[in-house]
Amino acid sequence: MTILDVQDLRVSFGGIVAVADLSFTVDEGQICGLIGPNGAGKTTTFNLISRLYQPDSGSVDFDGTDLLRVPPHKIAHQGVFRTFQNLALWPGMTVLDNVMVGAHTRSKQSVLSAPFRFGTRREENRLREEAYAILADLDLAEHAFKPAAGLPYGTLKRIELARGLAAHPRLLMLDEPATGLTNAEVTELAELIRDVRDRYDLTMVLVEHHMAMVMAISDKVVVLDFGQKIAEGTPQEVQANPEVIRAYLGGDA
Repeated sequence: MTILDVQDLRVSFGGIVAVADLSFTVDEGQICGLIGPNGAGKTTTFNLISRLYQPDSGSVDFDGTDLLRVPPHKIAHQGVFRTFQNLALWPGMTVLDNVMVGAHTRSKQSVLSAPFRFGTRREENRLREEAYAILADLDLAEHAFKPAAGLPYGTLKRIELARGLAAHPRLLMLDEPATGLTNAEVTELAELIRDVRDRYDLTMVLVEHHMAMVMAISDKVVVLDFGQKIAEGTPQEVQANPEVIRAYLGGDA
């Protein structure tokens, strides 16, 4: 069943069309990789879906809700959560408190009050227990009470993933999750993403430059070039598509 339906999405900046009439769908439970050469419009598309940008036209339907009619700060309430390429963790806070911030959309506390333990103690304890359980599930429990500052980059990437899970999303959007990781860490992350998708019953969309990882974990791949979709299908179909080969390698396929 289709859970994310993007239709005729278009946006321009200063007269330059960044995304041109883009349409694609993602089925519930799928991992969809959004790829393309530099400047293809991947991040812009990601930002449109997650409501950081406002499109000129088009629609983004998530499970029957038009996300373009939802205020950006309410997107997480719809079950949509995203991570960022540049880590958005608070370095001076503990890992556990960083993960608890991801749960603020399900609490009576605000994103600002949650880290400082304002609000009811019962709810604080519940959120803390849930956050610790997620850290344990991702083999991060040993870091729970350490400050985020100074931890290895690969560990910080997993902590941000844990924070996303704390929001109990249905659609988790990952922005360049493999950036800055070693080859071994990328392999571990790929396995973790597939495992998390299955265990937490998620649908995922990711923007990623690491092609081997995208092709290994994605059920569907959407390829952009100069803001337009040039291919959509399984990893095998996309890799054999002449338009994709031209976009990445140049010349004739």
